[in-house]
Amino acid sequence: MDSKHLAVVILAAGKGKRMKSDLPKVLHRIGGKPMVEYVINTAKRLKAERIILVVGHQWEQTQDLIDRYRVEFVIQKEQLGTGHAVLQTQKLLSGFDGDVLILYGDVPLLTVSTLKKLLREHRAKKVAATVLTVDLEDPSHYGRIIRDEQGMVQKIVEAKDASADQKKVREINTGIICFDRKALFPVLEKITNDNSQGEYYLTDAIKLLRERKRSVWGKKTTDPMEALGINSTEELKKAEKIYSKRHSHQTKVLP
Repeated sequence: MDSKHLAVVILAAGKGKRMKSDLPKVLHRIGGKPMVEYVINTAKRLKAERIILVVGHQWEQTQDLIDRYRVEFVIQKEQLGTGHAVLQTQKLLSGFDGDVLILYGDVPLLTVSTLKKLLREHRAKKVAATVLTVDLEDPSHYGRIIRDEQGMVQKIVEAKDASADQKKVREINTGIICFDRKALFPVLEKITNDNSQGEYYLTDAIKLLRERKRSVWGKKTTDPMEALGINSTEELKKAEKIYSKRHSHQTKVLP
């Protein structure tokens, strides 16, 4: 896979109130390492040309990781949503010509093979953006993927805004999206915070791209656990169990 022109942006600015700790959420440990370290390693294994960490709450505590991995970083001074977070990288990526993959510092179980498949399809289909999706038995509070007749992603509908028919859709948005850099920032600048949370959502970029007649693809993964976001101590324990099971399996299959 040609990853010469790949930038990975890792969103890692959240406070993580439900973690019941003063430690930045992404520094909570799984398998003895801060969870964001797994995401940085994944970006490295993709041979990304640029890796940019978007930091915020007590960002100084991430300085050791930034120095050790020699990644770029930008500070999101106010946490105003995922769209606002990615927009903070605009200046750093102003001269970059390639794809921008958005990952999350609190989603540590995502595999390199899944992301390689996402990038491969994104490039093969020559689309403006590709969303990583997954089918869930209970999609309840997740944003639904609505596809058009050609199978392209038409829009992402948040659960609270979904109609009765849309709520029957089991394919959901994981939040992980690959964008053509030239398509990304013009729409990010147009996103508004006219919603119940008063935040700038990255998912709104999909709607704006479609309004501009740009194509958006959805690459489905089969393992919902890969996209598990860790927002509470309970989810941290769940991720630790999954990591331990994976690690133990990998150890067994090694010669």
